[in-house]
Amino acid sequence: MSTYSENLKARMVSRMTGPGAVTAGALAAEVGICQPTLSRWLRDAATERPMTKKKSTKRDRRRAGSQRRPSQWPPEEKYRVVLAAAGTSESDLGELLRREGLHESDLSRFGEEVRAAAVKGLATAKRGRKGPSEEERRIKDLEREVKRKDAALAEAAAVLVLRKKAVALWGEEGEDT
Repeated sequence: MSTYSENLKARMVSRMTGPGAVTAGALAAEVGICQPTLSRWLRDAATERPMTKKKSTKRDRRRAGSQRRPSQWPPEEKYRVVLAAAGTSESDLGELLRREGLHESDLSRFGEEVRAAAVKGLATAKRGRKGPSEEERRIKDLEREVKRKDAALAEAAAVLVLRKKAVALWGEEGEDT
C-alpha cells in the first residue's frame, strides 16, 4: 500500500511533464522520493485513461498522441510534428521535443516516414497520369478472360442439365421404347 497521497503523486507527475519538466532523477534529488517510484508514477499516469465520456477534441487527441509511444502515433500526428520541427530554430527544437515527449531519433524517423510517403504519393500520382501500369492492364485482361470462361462454363452446365432432363423424359436417341 502506498504511503503517498494521490495529490502528491499528481503534483510530482505534473513536475515531470508539461512546461519546465524535470527528469525523475533530478526531482528525486530535490524532493527525497526515490527515482524508480517517480518513474513508476509517471508511467502509470501515462497509461491511465480518463473515465469520462466527453467527446474528444482535436487538441485532446493531440495530447493523447504524445502519451502513446511514438511508434503508435497516427501519420497525421507525425506529419504535424515534422512540420512544426521544420519551422523551429535549433534552440526551440529541444522545447518542442520535450513538449511532444519525443527524442531526436523519433523526429528523424518521422521525417523519413513523411518523405517516404510523399515519394510514394508522387509515384502513384505520376502513374495515374500515364494510365494503368502494365501489371494493372494484365490483371484486367485476366479478369475479363476469367469472366468469359465462367460464362462458357455456366452455359455448358446448363446444356448438360437440359440433356439429362431430355433423356429422362424421352430416353436416349436411337433407343426403342
